[in-house]
Amino acid sequence: MYEFEEETRTQGYEIICGVDEVGRGPLAGGVLAAAVILDKDKIIVGLNDSKKLTHNQRVFLSKEIKDKALAYAYGYVNQNVIDSINIYQASKLAMIRAIKALKIKPDYILSDAMPLAELSIDFQAIIKGDSQSASIAAASIIAKVKRDEIMEKFSFIYPGYGFEKHKGYPTKQHLEVLKTKGPSIIHRKSYKPVSDALNKQLDMGDYL
Repeated sequence: MYEFEEETRTQGYEIICGVDEVGRGPLAGGVLAAAVILDKDKIIVGLNDSKKLTHNQRVFLSKEIKDKALAYAYGYVNQNVIDSINIYQASKLAMIRAIKALKIKPDYILSDAMPLAELSIDFQAIIKGDSQSASIAAASIIAKVKRDEIMEKFSFIYPGYGFEKHKGYPTKQHLEVLKTKGPSIIHRKSYKPVSDALNKQLDMGDYL
């Protein structure tokens, strides 16, 4: 998992940042990216794509990453911006925000398949990078844990949708509630299941 980082250092780079996002697929909430600069002298065992880890593993590793990393930061783009500029551009924006929020400026970026030429920092976009690069994997883990926490908070503000369970993803339960309850403020109106539910409300004349 550290091969990309080691190879990059042989090219003369020192401050290597991994960046990844979570939240492209959900029907509700924003997309959240994390940027992580790992300490090469503090190896973290067990790093992997956050989707391949259990909840408990992610929570444990998230704490270890934040304790051992030289720096980490988040970038969040809400559902309104996603609806305005599309999810691909919103994901890129979240990554850029995360990198810019780092207390240490990186001289090289490893991203999960996202070209980031806008930053004027050398980068490598790695397909399935969260399964191949320790830095990207670390970013994917802390991003997933943070976004889950945000959706759990939203479940109290917008009760009845089950955000604490499905985190906004289009599960059967979520789709059923969406049809009967209609979309909330944090639902992505540009996503078809949400727009369908919204149009149904409008047709029934009960949209508030």
